[in-house]
Amino acid sequence: MLKRYTLARAAACVVLSLAATAAAAQDKVRIAGNFATEHSSSIAMEQVFKRELVRLSGGKLDVDIFPAMQLGGAKENVDAVRSGALFMTWVGAAFLTRIVPELEAVSLPFQYPSREVAFKVVDGAIGELLDRKLGEKGFISLGWMELGSRHVTNSKRPIKSIADLSGLKIRMQPNETHLATFRALGANPLALDIKELYSALEQGVVDGQENPYAIILANRFSEVQKYVSNTGHFFDFILVVANRRQFQVMKAADQKTLRAAMAAAVEHQRKLAVALDGKALEELKKKMRYDELSPQARDELRKASAGVVDTVKQRVDPALVDRVIAEVARAR
Repeated sequence: MLKRYTLARAAACVVLSLAATAAAAQDKVRIAGNFATEHSSSIAMEQVFKRELVRLSGGKLDVDIFPAMQLGGAKENVDAVRSGALFMTWVGAAFLTRIVPELEAVSLPFQYPSREVAFKVVDGAIGELLDRKLGEKGFISLGWMELGSRHVTNSKRPIKSIADLSGLKIRMQPNETHLATFRALGANPLALDIKELYSALEQGVVDGQENPYAIILANRFSEVQKYVSNTGHFFDFILVVANRRQFQVMKAADQKTLRAAMAAAVEHQRKLAVALDGKALEELKKKMRYDELSPQARDELRKASAGVVDTVKQRVDPALVDRVIAEVARAR
C-alpha cells in the first residue's frame, strides 16, 4: 500500500513538474523575421521589444528572436504564424496581400508625398480597418513599422527616365499592385522571395530589383548591381503580426504588456529607419552609380502607372481605395 502511495506521489510530482515546465515555456514567445540583423526593424526587436517585454512583465515574459531568415523566408514566416507553428513575425506588408488583399489599398504607386503622410494614414481609421481584416484571417496586428521608399537598382544601365526601364527583368515582392505597376512602366517584373534574390541577381536571372536603400545595403546587393536611382515609386510598411488564437489565450495583462512593448519598438524603429536610410544611401553612392530622376521623369512614371488604381479596384472594394486616396489628400 505504501509503495503504491509512493509511486502515485512520485507520478504526481512528475506531472506537476511537466506542467510547470509547459507553463514556463508559454511565457517565452518566438518571433521571426527576414530582415538582416543590422536592419532598423531587427535592431528594434532586439534592443527595445525584448527589453521592454521583460521589464514591463517583471521578468515573467521573454522572447526568442530569429532575424535574418533564420526560420525561413518571408512567405514561410507568414504561413508559420497563420498555422500557429510560430507565434509572431515582422514582415513586409506585401507578403500579407495574398491573404489580405485589402492591404493593396495602401500600396499604390506614388501614393504618399512623405513618410509623415504615410503614417498619418495607417495610424488612423484606415489602419484600424486593415487590422480588422488581418484579424479575420487569423492574425493580430501589433504595429506598423517603416520599410520605406523603394528604389530601383540594376546591372544593365542607369535609370533616368521611363524609357530606361523598358524590358528590364526586375524582381518584385509578391504584391499584384507592385507587379502591375512595373508592367505599366514597361519593365518585366518577376515575384521572388528575398531569400532567393542575391543569387538571382548574381546569376542574371533578373536584371535588377527594388528596395529601400537600407535593404539594398544590408543585403549587399551593391556587389551584384551597378546602378541605383531614386525612383521612390512605393512607400512600404512592415507589419508585425501574431497568431490570433495564441494571442487570445494569453492573459489580458500579458496581452497588454506585449502590446506596450511592441509599441515602444515600433516608435523606436520608425525614428531609426529615417536615420539609417540616409546613411545607407551615402554608403551606396560609394559602391554604385547613383542617378537622381528629374521632376519631369518622376511625373512620367506617375502618369504611366496611374491606371494601376483601377486594377486594384478589381480586387479590393473600390470604396476602400477611394477612402485611402481621400485620407492621403487630407493628410498632406
